[in-house]
Order: sequence, then structure tokens, then C-alpha cells
Amino acid sequence: MRQLNLLSYNVQAGIYSRRYSDYFTNSWKHLLPHSERLINLARIAQLLQRFDVVGLQEVDAGSLRSAYVDQIQYLARQGAFPHWYRQVNRNLAPFAQHSNGLLSRLRPQRVSEHRLPGLPGRGVMVAEFPFEQEGRLAVGIVHLALGWRARRRQFSYLLELAEAYPYLVLMGDFNCGCGSKGLRAMVVDSGMRGLDCERKTFPSWRPRHNLDHILVSRPLRVISAEVIDYALSDHLPLSTTIELPEGLRFAELGVPRRVANPLV
Repeated sequence: MRQLNLLSYNVQAGIYSRRYSDYFTNSWKHLLPHSERLINLARIAQLLQRFDVVGLQEVDAGSLRSAYVDQIQYLARQGAFPHWYRQVNRNLAPFAQHSNGLLSRLRPQRVSEHRLPGLPGRGVMVAEFPFEQEGRLAVGIVHLALGWRARRRQFSYLLELAEAYPYLVLMGDFNCGCGSKGLRAMVVDSGMRGLDCERKTFPSWRPRHNLDHILVSRPLRVISAEVIDYALSDHLPLSTTIELPEGLRFAELGVPRRVANPLV
């Protein structure tokens, strides 16, 4: 197996948004449970089934607002992913557990959590998938800060990750687009590809900003990339298919028989 179908999706804790006014009318849903949340997540899971590795942002790891449902585990089960992992970045238990999530059909050899510079609550989770030969692909799932000063420090951290992993994918909600000097500098300095100003993901009902990105290191080949018109959050999902260089293959393709956290 040399190709992977990747998806990055900010799911807004399962809240269905249709217009800007929903930020006001749905504000209580960020604090309290509601019956539509699981219905919306089930619809999201139908999309996720098409992919090998999924990076989730703004997903709740099980609190009052999600009716104590671990949304990462729920999406893994609904999407038949055998491997899943969570990174809780802002733990406001019992009220909210803001997290990044990983769903994968490949079994990671290692999953590590990194706290990003700036105020608490932002992180990157890195899953390492071994090759049959020597080496590994690292997939980092990120959710960066809203403020440009904090993001500038976070880009420096991501650049260090790019230097540590020759085969790297960074995907997630970067909270900035092509107009960001920090993002452009990180992409140039790391040699990564995939920054496309035309792939607009936010807001989902009228996309004008490219806040979500899937960046890949130069040895990896991008087969295809697209924004998917699947407006169930305030962001649209972003997909990319990548291919390993000739001579490299992944060591194992997991069979989706059960859900298991690979690092217990």
C-alpha cells in the first residue's frame, strides 16, 4: 500500500451551522447537550468512511455538552475505524473537553501529543506510521491559535517538526490563510506543499477563507486535493490523496473489526 486518502475536518463539536446568526442562536449548544448533535455526527461519519486517516478538530472527548459521549470514539465506531486517539487540549470537565481527534485504518506505531506555544488550549497530535522498509510517515493534526502572535510561535514549532520528520503531513484548522506571512514562511522554510489559496473552507455556507490546510513534505506526491461540499459544521472538510515515493510501502493495513485506542 503506497497511497493514503486523508481528510481534515473541524466538526464544531457536532453543531450544525447554516448562517452567521447561528453563532448566536446556537451558542447554548457549546455548553449544553442537544438531540440533534448525534444525528449530525452520524451524517459526518458517513463521509469519513471513505478515508484512511482522518484528522478532527473541535471534537469533544466526552462532557456535559456532548451528553458524555466521546465524539472521537463515536465517529470511529460509526465509520468503522479500528484505531482512534484523542488529544484533549482544553479540559473544562465536566462542561467541555475540547480536543483533536485521529481516526485511522492503519495502526500507528506511536502517537505523541505536543502542546503548542501560546495560551493553553492548542496542540498538535502526531501519529507515526511505519514503512515496510526503514522510515515512517508522520501525520500531525493541528488546531492553531486565533491570534497571529501566538500562531507565529506555533509555526516555529511546526517547522521543528518538519525538520524532525522527512515524511510529514500537517493537517487541520490553521485559523489563517494564504495572507498569513507566518504560514507562508513556514511552508517555504520547511519545503512543504499543499498551500492553495483557492481551497476555501470557511464559512461552510459561503466559503471565503482558506483556514484549513493539508500540507505535505516534498518527498510525498499529492495525487488529488479538494474541498468537499459537506456543510454540517461551520467549516467544510478538506481531502487529499498522497502517494509514497517509489520503493516505499506502509507496513500494515488495519482491518476495521473493532475500535481500539492504540496507546492505552
